[in-house]
Amino acid sequence: MNLIASPAILSTADSAFEADFKARLHWSAETDAGIEQRVADILADVQSRGDAAVLDYTARFDGLQVSTMAELELTQAELKAAFDALPDVQRNALEQAAKRVRSYHEAQKKASGESWSYRDEDGTLLGQKVTPLDRVGIYVPGGKAAYPSSVLMNAIPAHVAGVGEIIMVVPTPKGEKNALVLAAAYVAGVARAFTIGGAQAVAALAYGTATVPKVDKITGPGNAYVASAKKRVFGVVGIDMIAGPSEILVLADGSTPPDWVAMDLFSQAEHDELAQSILLCPDAAYIDQVQASIHKLLPEMPRHAIIAKSLNDRGALILTRSMEEACEISNRIAPEHLEVSSRDPHRWEPLLKHAGAIFLGAYTSESLGDYCAGPNHVLPTSGTARFSSPLGVYDFQKRSSLIEVSEAGAQTLGQIASVLAHGEGLQAHARAAEMRLK
Repeated sequence: MNLIASPAILSTADSAFEADFKARLHWSAETDAGIEQRVADILADVQSRGDAAVLDYTARFDGLQVSTMAELELTQAELKAAFDALPDVQRNALEQAAKRVRSYHEAQKKASGESWSYRDEDGTLLGQKVTPLDRVGIYVPGGKAAYPSSVLMNAIPAHVAGVGEIIMVVPTPKGEKNALVLAAAYVAGVARAFTIGGAQAVAALAYGTATVPKVDKITGPGNAYVASAKKRVFGVVGIDMIAGPSEILVLADGSTPPDWVAMDLFSQAEHDELAQSILLCPDAAYIDQVQASIHKLLPEMPRHAIIAKSLNDRGALILTRSMEEACEISNRIAPEHLEVSSRDPHRWEPLLKHAGAIFLGAYTSESLGDYCAGPNHVLPTSGTARFSSPLGVYDFQKRSSLIEVSEAGAQTLGQIASVLAHGEGLQAHARAAEMRLK
């Protein structure tokens, strides 16, 4: 095998580091103009023709020729049958992963998802009411790869939040259904599921059709067409995020077996050619060992071509002056997945401000978070961890302010509001407050 993976080797001590570093990080989230136009046409068509358009696009893009939408809906019996038919080892793994994901999000709900209120000294009640969304749609990728873990990570926090109805869409090219995806939908409490995908599935969820119910929010990853469609329907419905290529950053002190770190870099590189894998380390000899492990292990990987392309185009092994400097660079990158692979990860964790998820210690591989540790694997990418958070229970809830002003409170608040309203030239606002004054 002639494939070689040679991620760029950079050093913060080099004068050219800043330019090389920025070039390696650069990734444009701009979608191809042709895709944008095709997506716009699909959304408009589904909004206009509903089910008929969905059937046409499903036949065109997925090669699935059916005459009614009923043939594209998966029944609860089918989902349960898929679960029951799994080998014991898969069924048990799915159940255990779901249990851990549910436990984590139950704890998350208790910590931040409750309504609250208080009364001040004049009897006025102020507070916040937390309520779940009525209906959400989750998009699950299909086709070349199937992701039952995405079903768990999107549906379970919605279920824990109390969402009334969870609608799943998943493409099944040529009608090939993935049993693990269907079983995961059963385990996670999906109410209805449709074998549709692409921009047409996003449109059906956002606008509703005669068969597919309109939802309040759409979550879940997809290809460029799905990302573009989600961006376009935002405002009609809520969305979780516009996800870029997957990322991993390993911050290492040289104490972890280099094969482990090489494989952790592979774990994101194998997603697709645009994925990014970076190692930050102050030990030059250790970086050489990881590079040697990359060359040794790559031929064993079934997705070696994708891994090699990703590492060659976007990967980097960066020699830093210290672990402190490595933490500073990590914060600049704000990676989706951040592994702190050191003897004392808790020493460095307080220095790390920006990351989708932080994996502490040599035994905490990113892949455990992807599948079964418990926290959500839907994470901010492309540096957006500087201002956004992992998918969670809070994404499936909304908050309403509660205000009940007492008669005594209206005497104080009314005077304040009156002055400010007159100052803004809004006399009706002022008069409404003044009418409550004695």
